Amino acid sequence: MAFDNVCKILAEQYPLEFARWLLPVEPQQIKVLKTELSIEPIRADSVTFLQTENRILHIEFQTRTKSAPPIPFRMLDYSVRLKRQYNIFVTQVIIFLQETNDEVAFLEEYVDETTVHRYRVIRMWEQDSALFLNNQALLALAPLTQTSSPQGLLSQVAQRVATISDRDTRQNIAGYTEILAGLRFDKNLIRQLLTEDIMQESVIYQDILQKGNKQGEERVIILLLNRRFNSIDTSLIERVRGLSIEQLENLAQALFDFTDVSDLETWFEQQESN
Repeated sequence: MAFDNVCKILAEQYPLEFARWLLPVEPQQIKVLKTELSIEPIRADSVTFLQTENRILHIEFQTRTKSAPPIPFRMLDYSVRLKRQYNIFVTQVIIFLQETNDEVAFLEEYVDETTVHRYRVIRMWEQDSALFLNNQALLALAPLTQTSSPQGLLSQVAQRVATISDRDTRQNIAGYTEILAGLRFDKNLIRQLLTEDIMQESVIYQDILQKGNKQGEERVIILLLNRRFNSIDTSLIERVRGLSIEQLENLAQALFDFTDVSDLETWFEQQESN
């Protein structure tokens, strides 16, 4: 999944939160605009249109500064077509995700002999991390924000993700965060902090382990294994369910050292030989 496509998904899942971030006045109503702009260029993988009561918020996420046609001209083109089609104000924001010194990331207007068109640019590496750490909808972007301690920031993000109470939401946000963090961090560090620590530190996870609830431990361990290896064979899941509470607790600790499903199979063989 492309980095900018993850951002598009987030903006369309949490349109009000993105509008609150990017617009000076909070809208009373907002909807995702599935507009058809038939004339090229169209970048459907990274462009989001949100419609409020009296304007369209056009958000474009970028990991690269080079494009054809150039980004400034494309913003003019979008603005003209949106105004012609909807006849309301258009606010345009380009969000550059990955740090760069390219001058395109610092331009906020298109200029030629007869036209000046302005838009807003956000460079994620200059943004205060607090806003993103304190907002679930924006949390996945937090690893890209300004910090003097990148690893410390990523650890903070993992801790915040772990506090999300709804399991599906927590898993989704963790997945989006892992993808976007890849623009800045080594994948092994991301896996360590966002796949291991996040679950170890989770209040829910710790509560289940402390209570010694066998069914609960099975559920969490299967969840961890599926997240670690995408999915595991049903025969391995049944072997997990056949473990005692003590074995489940041992597996809960051991699985954080696993790098492949074969490590799980080896662990089972060791248990059977003891």
